[in-house]
Amino acid sequence: MELFSNLAQGFAVALTWSTLLLAVSGCFAGTIIGSLPGLGPSNGVAILIPLAFSLGLDATEALVLMTSVYYGAMYGGRISSILLNIPGDEPALMTTLDGFPMARQGRAGDALVLSGVASFVGAFLATIGLMLLAPVLARVAYLFGPAEYFALYLLAFCTLGGLASKNQIKAALAAVVGLGIAMIGLDNQTGLPRLTFGELHLMDGVDFLVAIVGLFAVSEVFFFIESHGKQSAIGIKLDRITIPVKDIVNSFWTMMRATAIGFIAGVLPGAGASLGSFLAYMGEKAIARDQDSFGKGNPRGVAAPEAGNNAAAGGALVPMLTLGVPGSGTTAVLLALLLTLNITPGPTLFAERPEVVWGLIASLLIANFVLLIMNVPLVRLFVHILSVPPWLLLPGITLVAYGGIYSLSGSGFDLILMTLFGLFGYLFRKLDVPTVPVILGILLGNSMEDNLRRAMIISNGDWTYLFSSGISIGLWLAALAGFIAPMFLRPLLKRPARPESEE
Repeated sequence: MELFSNLAQGFAVALTWSTLLLAVSGCFAGTIIGSLPGLGPSNGVAILIPLAFSLGLDATEALVLMTSVYYGAMYGGRISSILLNIPGDEPALMTTLDGFPMARQGRAGDALVLSGVASFVGAFLATIGLMLLAPVLARVAYLFGPAEYFALYLLAFCTLGGLASKNQIKAALAAVVGLGIAMIGLDNQTGLPRLTFGELHLMDGVDFLVAIVGLFAVSEVFFFIESHGKQSAIGIKLDRITIPVKDIVNSFWTMMRATAIGFIAGVLPGAGASLGSFLAYMGEKAIARDQDSFGKGNPRGVAAPEAGNNAAAGGALVPMLTLGVPGSGTTAVLLALLLTLNITPGPTLFAERPEVVWGLIASLLIANFVLLIMNVPLVRLFVHILSVPPWLLLPGITLVAYGGIYSLSGSGFDLILMTLFGLFGYLFRKLDVPTVPVILGILLGNSMEDNLRRAMIISNGDWTYLFSSGISIGLWLAALAGFIAPMFLRPLLKRPARPESEE
């Protein structure tokens, strides 16, 4: 009964006109962002965070808007994957394997509608999973002390972003850079300045929103400048949109299995939507009788990765809300938003701010239906958006990023710092160094340091206290496995060669 009363409280928040408008607007904007190759949900949320502050939204409204953008971007990533053979983001990579061949066969509309339905199934069931699992995990989180939280943060660093880089050393280097940036400012205990180099603006540390918008949004601007507008919609024409009822029915259990796999991958810190999409596709191919048809336009090869990556998106919200540890790069950006709004994710969030949590869950349930309705009749509109030239998109991204940050801080120094982070983000991406561990280091570095200090004070300097409980030992082992596993999984995630029939 408590669940239904909490959900009723959430719908009371979600069904206000302002919240509904924000959810619909976020879904629409997110789908556009997801359909544009290269942007993806992390960049989309980072770009629009300053807009949330410019509009003066409260905590619930801002979180509803950003998570709707997140879900919308996960839906939208399939459009360019199917029509252009260009993944909108990394989780949509697996969709290209069968989605693009279906489009080449004249079934682009069928592939888009099927992927939209699969995305709805994965995201909707994952939201229900979030509703059921998050309160339970929040109660378990009360068992966590300083040693357990330190091990949990270590687990996040060892896994998040590991699959995004071709080199595990580069991912570790990025995490070290993030931790170093987190150390800038006054020490919490001694009050002494660290790494400020006499600059007064750095005494309070580096604002993580400045770093996030710089590393994601501003670096994207530099990539647009470098591309000279070469990316455009080419190749596939979209004819009449129909609903492939037979394909949807035949793919029903595929969607169920992929949703379960994706949700579990999302809940695990650092696994994220990319691994959920990959495991869902490979798992479905492994049990299929017609394995040879995968990669040649099999509808189940479209439904599986789409349900998997959208379920992982919902699952990634579970550790963020209950433990304060992001399950993906996008939830790391959402975590920064919560901290900026003076909301501390963790087990106490459900007791202290239930309207935020349950309002978010209710809004996500509504947003999934909005996205389903939006992604079938309006899919032709989103296809046309693929042809927006970068010279038109570039000023909009720049205006939102710089105007939003300046309205938040009123500091010209922050704009300079954001530009520097943009240059670093551009350089890191050119060197194939993942930027998500940098963000994670900035977000969690101080908390990790504080918990390590508390653990050493409690144990009187005995470092074995960090391994004093079964939970902490399990987290240490998971961190070790999470750091090593990508070295073996990464070759499997490489895109298979295009079938000879396509060449």
